[in-house]
Parts: sequence; C-alpha cells; structure tokens
Amino acid sequence: MTPPSTIRSRPTGAIDADPFRELAAPARRERMRLLGCDFEFEVRGRALDRLVQYAFAGLPSHALAADVPLLKLSLMIAPLARRRARGGAGAPSIETMSASGLLCGSTERSTFVAISPGDRSALIVVARDMLRNAYHVRYELIEFAVYTLAARARGLVPLHAACIGREGRGLLVMGDTGAGKSTAALHCALRGLDLVAEDSTFVAPESMLGTGVANFLHVRREALRYLPARVGARMQRFPVIRRRSGVAKLEIDLRRAALPLAPSPVRLAGTVFAVARRAARGAPLLVALGADDALARLAAAQPYAAHRPEWPTFAHRVSEQPAFELRRGSHPDETAAALESLLAATPVGAAMSASV
Repeated sequence: MTPPSTIRSRPTGAIDADPFRELAAPARRERMRLLGCDFEFEVRGRALDRLVQYAFAGLPSHALAADVPLLKLSLMIAPLARRRARGGAGAPSIETMSASGLLCGSTERSTFVAISPGDRSALIVVARDMLRNAYHVRYELIEFAVYTLAARARGLVPLHAACIGREGRGLLVMGDTGAGKSTAALHCALRGLDLVAEDSTFVAPESMLGTGVANFLHVRREALRYLPARVGARMQRFPVIRRRSGVAKLEIDLRRAALPLAPSPVRLAGTVFAVARRAARGAPLLVALGADDALARLAAAQPYAAHRPEWPTFAHRVSEQPAFELRRGSHPDETAAALESLLAATPVGAAMSASV
C-alpha cells in the first residue's frame, strides 16, 4: 500500500514523481569550520544564506583533534502549497520535502528544526513570515542546530558560559543573568584578551580544550557608559536585538568591531563564577573556592550539561583546576583586570602545565 504522505490529490490518482522534492533545484553549498567540525551548509533561499553568512563568515577555524567530522545542515524556506486544501475544515496542505537525508512534511507556515545526531545532519525549515524575525531565526534555529550537532558529534560538554583566553590558555566565566559576564568579556577584549565565546562554550573533556563561536557580544546600551567616548560611540552603531524576555541589547559584531578573537581553541586552566555581589572596598574581586564548592556551583549552573555522558570526565578535570568567585568592582575594567591577572598568575599557569 502506498504511504499516504506520497499521494497528492490529482484526477488520475497517480503517485507524484517527486513527492519529497528531492529533484528540486540545487542549493548553494558552502563549508565552514566551526567548533572543531566541518559544517556543510546547503541553503535554499537568499534570506537564509545571508543569515548563515552573518552568523559564521570570517570566524577563526578551530581544530580540536586531527579527525574533523563532517556535519550537514540544510536550510530552506517552507514551500508554498502546491494545491489548495480541500475539505478537512480548511486544514492546511502538508507539503513533503527532504534534505540532509531527512524526509519530513510541513505546511507553508511551519518553522522547525529536525536534528539527526546519528546521521550527523540537520534540517531547518523557516516559514516566510518568520523571516521578519531574523535574529530569532539565526539564534534559535541556525545556531541551535550548529551547537547541537557539534556537541553530539564531537562529544563536547555544552556550557552556558563565556570564555576568554590569552596565549592559548583560557578561563570559563559563568554566572546568572545580570552578573555582568558580557560586559566583562567586552572589557577583556578591549584589554587585548582573546574572546572564545560570549555565552556558549564547548569543551572537549579529555583535553579540556574550549571552543566557541565568537561572532557577537550582547550588552545593554547603558553598559557603554563605562567605555572611552570614542569606543562607546563606535559600539552605539551596532543594531539592537530584543530577547524573548523583552530585554533589549546591542548586538556587537566582534568581527566588525575588530576585537581579538581566539585564533584556536584554548586549554582551560580555571573556572570563574561571576556574582552580582559587590566586593568590599579594598577587598579582592576574586575569592578562591574549594573543589567541592566549585563542583556544586558548576552542576547547579549547568543542569543540561550535568546530565550528558561527558560530564563525569569534565567535572573531574575541573576539580583539578583552581576556581574562583568573581565579585563586582566599581568599574567593569577592574573585573577585566582581575581576569587578565588570573590568566597570567602562577597557580593557573601551573594548572595549565599539569593538564597538558
């Protein structure tokens, strides 16, 4: 019996010669190295191609190991219905399609991501009216698919954390929303430190190499008051995005801002937990944490990663490294200076040497 999904309503009752549009016009293909993986983007639609380029073009290529997995990500705009729905109380037509080895059905108003980690492929379908929300398409669909595929294919630990580096060494910086991670990362970059990632860092647990996609940095407009006037004026020119929470932030394109991006993965040497609490006058911003306290904070801050199979190895490696609580100073540059000094400090350097 012929599957219902392959039958289209025609007078002859014949089976469509191309039910999943596998013979459609060829897509634009481009390969990019991201998160230690080679991504082959297969894109149908200029608007989607522009979003891929905006997200990933011009980033440094990071290699985590000699073997580099090939991952395939197909993007297309939801097809217009080939025929009008008949009956079904006005139910929309289901249009079948295929890409990256995946077969699916969609309406012309569908927006979704289908990911097959085993096949190392993903399909993104975007409704035409969703294209008006370019930030959400890029951030919630395209980047989400890239991050998920890379993490599963390479066995990476996905962390909601910033990462900064210097001369191949790195620090994880995590904390609750409002703790000032992004502002601190911006000031670190202005001091010449390398940016690995703003809020999504991926770690190879065995080697403790950290990588990310350092394309954008999001800060509230009021955070610019801490910058030199000339730098702040330049940052003001970047567009404003609005998060689902309703918070509006400047989206600083790190490539166009000519800020230093980590040219390769960094070997992590310590973990920092940023908190909103201000340091007492004259007190240090960094307070050393015991291993048990650090691991408890780490698991609480990363509930998704803590249930991944790579977590035990990662947690063990973290327990061997120094960890700190980072309190607020009177100026974000004080925070950046503290992180810079930590990267250059002997204990962190020693931990780095021991992990190599």
